[in-house]
Amino acid sequence: MTIILQEALRGVFYAPFYVALARDAFNKEGVEIEFVSSPHPDKTALRVMDGTVDVSWGGPMRVMQTYQHVPDCDIVCFGEVVTRDPFLLMGRVPKPDFKLSDLLSAKLATVSEVPTPWLCLQHDLRLAGIDPAKVDRVTGQTMAENMAALKAGKVDVIQVFEPFPSLLLAEGAGHIWHEAAHRGHTSYTCFYARRGTLTTRRDELLRMVRAIDRTEKWVAQASPKQIADTIASYFKDLPPAILEAVCTRYKALGIWGKNPILPKEGYNRLRDGLISGGFVSPGATFEQAVDNSLAETVIAENLPPLI
Repeated sequence: MTIILQEALRGVFYAPFYVALARDAFNKEGVEIEFVSSPHPDKTALRVMDGTVDVSWGGPMRVMQTYQHVPDCDIVCFGEVVTRDPFLLMGRVPKPDFKLSDLLSAKLATVSEVPTPWLCLQHDLRLAGIDPAKVDRVTGQTMAENMAALKAGKVDVIQVFEPFPSLLLAEGAGHIWHEAAHRGHTSYTCFYARRGTLTTRRDELLRMVRAIDRTEKWVAQASPKQIADTIASYFKDLPPAILEAVCTRYKALGIWGKNPILPKEGYNRLRDGLISGGFVSPGATFEQAVDNSLAETVIAENLPPLI
């Protein structure tokens, strides 16, 4: 029986998922996938809840949001892939000695497409003793619009994910100020499904986790160019050199997990940021929203990387 697998949005930081699709990893493990895209990131988890799709990949943030607002939510995260925050702060001028406090004297344009990047950054600010409300922040613009604003000198620094940093660097129009990945493990993307699905279709989901475990191992040993070449069909608008630069940066930053375990440390760091920003309260606990049993079973099998 086919598993309907949904992506939250199209992003290069999801590269291992696209590698798995491009290299037919799921089929090789004996599970048939129908791949679909969510119409909007904020609909992703709701489409899991109403049965439109069986499994989605996306952020545990959406899972916690759904627990907050949907009384019968029983979504469970499993099979982590993106284990660190993929967003960067790109400034108009170089700032090699950047500190978070520098944002108090800059005009910052933050991400509007999804809430997680700002929620995590504002929590970092609070932990550093800085009131996020004191930051001169531009909101409501897309990352593409913010990139144009940076180049036009209308803002000093923008919060973006790849490929925007690599595009700016290639043009000499921006400079890396801060890479959020250095915060440490922050659970950013995994599979998730309703708890009942983990029971009734456990064998198929176990096969999916086998596929992603073997994919993660392949990504860990592959060169950035090999990764870029593999996923190029999903990013036809990006020049090959830019896509390779993106993969080089994300691999160096440790964005992608080496195995499908979703660590409690990463989940709780994300949850702390969502609570800090008033996005959830009290927030679904790790025990409530995460099931690592499939990943633990697969890791014990000691599977080889994808061929």
